[in-house]
Amino acid sequence: MSLSIGVLGYRFMGKAHANALARLPMFFPDAPDVERSVLVGRDESALESAAEELGFASTATDWADVVDDVDVFYNLGPNHVHAEPSIAALEAGTPVFCEKPLAPTLEGAEEMAAAADAAGSDVPAGCAFNYRFVPAIRYAKNLLEAGELGEIHHVRGRYLQDWLVDPEAPWSWRNDAELAGSGALGDLGSHTLDLAQFLVGDDDLAGDIERINGHCQTFVEERPVEGEDETRPVTVDDAYTAQAEFANGAVGSFEASRFATGHKNDHTIEIHGSKGSLKFSLERLNELELLREDNRGYETILVTDEDDPYLDHWWPPGHVIGWEHTFVHENYEFLSAVANGDEFAPSFEDGLAVQRLLEAVERSDEQGSWVNV
Repeated sequence: MSLSIGVLGYRFMGKAHANALARLPMFFPDAPDVERSVLVGRDESALESAAEELGFASTATDWADVVDDVDVFYNLGPNHVHAEPSIAALEAGTPVFCEKPLAPTLEGAEEMAAAADAAGSDVPAGCAFNYRFVPAIRYAKNLLEAGELGEIHHVRGRYLQDWLVDPEAPWSWRNDAELAGSGALGDLGSHTLDLAQFLVGDDDLAGDIERINGHCQTFVEERPVEGEDETRPVTVDDAYTAQAEFANGAVGSFEASRFATGHKNDHTIEIHGSKGSLKFSLERLNELELLREDNRGYETILVTDEDDPYLDHWWPPGHVIGWEHTFVHENYEFLSAVANGDEFAPSFEDGLAVQRLLEAVERSDEQGSWVNV
């Protein structure tokens, strides 16, 4: 039996996930059969064109007509439309895969996580933190779980882009607090904060961040509206920095910016322990820099061997994969969970955990002090 997929959103993330769904049968033959059934959007003309390009059988302009008629609902729309359609789908018993951050506000994320809990474990609700599915990140997770780095002392993460450096770059929904919730903090920082807790966390939650001290900054207060002779205010942060304390005593430092001139998609994370350290950069996503206890310096590990996570599905050893493949991996895991009635991580509860951190950074910035998460 095929799983019929309904997708809300057809731009950046819509294309990324549609591409992943198309690749599954070729590279993951044990994945469930899927049908790209219906694509949802508001602009009928653009929607028809997108459906043809992305391989969807039909279109709809109202998500309410879709959530009860498909086997799986993907919510890939802007942040402010995450909550209502996702909750409605879960109440209808339809598994949901939602882009990050889970919602613009902590209250919205709490409502979504409560709906997922009420739906039960046999209705998976996944939050799309795709960087968990980079093979090098999975390799790093295995090292950490095996205790290869010893006691963890430092976690450092940054996510730097520069697409808003030009003050004449046009306003978009990502610049509006009502629509996005936050700026670089939620858009980019959510990825880093999720990875930090995923990598150093364990079953007793020793990897959870307990308190945080954050600062948010907006550099350009208003931006021109594309095609119109007006500007709109920017009501989100352009950059954030934060210090954090983990439950296991480790310290963390995090930052993200959309004003980091010369950085296009620079997502890096470093973890330092009593027996070694590791470094990962998204711009070299097939590599992991690893310092072992008895070595004098870092070694570069090319994570492309057949026995490395997910790599048996792709090319011969040494043939690298890319950013788009992370979406194939997460779609494979999520849809397999749906087909088998299994739980999926990252879940809405994981998305809520990140949302609590985002809210804590903003609260800390407002208060000018450390806050508990």
